[in-house]
Amino acid sequence: MEYKAGIGYDIHRLVEGRKLFLGGVEIPYAKGLLGHSDGDAAMHALCDALLGALALGDIGEHFPDTDPQYKGAAGSLLLKKVKTLVDKSGYRINNIDIVVIAQEPGLSPFKKQMKENICGLLDITQDRVNIKAKTNEGLGPVGNKEAIATYALVSLVKGG
Repeated sequence: MEYKAGIGYDIHRLVEGRKLFLGGVEIPYAKGLLGHSDGDAAMHALCDALLGALALGDIGEHFPDTDPQYKGAAGSLLLKKVKTLVDKSGYRINNIDIVVIAQEPGLSPFKKQMKENICGLLDITQDRVNIKAKTNEGLGPVGNKEAIATYALVSLVKGG
């Protein structure tokens, strides 16, 4: 079998006046992630990981923040567009591992819903997706509650 792997990373500043979206789930919190789109760092990192595995550049090349059509766009919309590229490639998603790093809010209650949402968008079973929530132990911008960061790793396998 032929495999490919990709890694993605995203970080967004937390600001007042925006809703917080992670993994396509709206999470109740006093702040949201600043971005041209909805700022969903989990979806953005996942898109980057999938694009990287396919050697198709990065999310900024496909959905530039200078393009008005992506202003406020949901991360789920971007992921669906990236999924079409995966589908056309002759590869399928083998597995996904996502780490969301946030000092606040606590994300454990939302991991299952994020996982279900991602699986539904990508049309894959839940045994192929893992989501971890971590804090930054009070260190740096994430630890100071100024930002949320996300890493995503994906593997693809040849064939349908």
